[in-house]
Amino acid sequence: MNYLLDTVTVVRHFSEQGKIGKQAALILDAVGKNQEITLSISTISLMEIMYLAEKKRITIDLQQTLKLINASPYYNIINLTTEILLTAETIEFYELHDRLILATAKWLDIPILSSDSLFPQLLDITVIWD
Repeated sequence: MNYLLDTVTVVRHFSEQGKIGKQAALILDAVGKNQEITLSISTISLMEIMYLAEKKRITIDLQQTLKLINASPYYNIINLTTEILLTAETIEFYELHDRLILATAKWLDIPILSSDSLFPQLLDITVIWD
């Protein structure tokens, strides 16, 4: 099974700081033990991590994040494509970065691991956290 991690999930998972919901934690803990689980990360999340690290709002930076991603065969980076942009046109969400991350999950037709309480309101995207 493939899952998309939103930015907060990536930061909490890699920095080992902050709460991760029970269901999301079970999936993250199973990586490596269950060969069928892969975790995808949008380049939009990487962009947010770069920005948040530069502003000193998180403890992990882009280089550390990329090192952790590249060290494991269970992670893959999803680049922003025109197909994802076209999918984003079909999603009504107030924040552009989240909208693009949601569009990535929708386009890939995979669940997203996210603590964002507004994501579950989108009927055609599966959100996993608690």
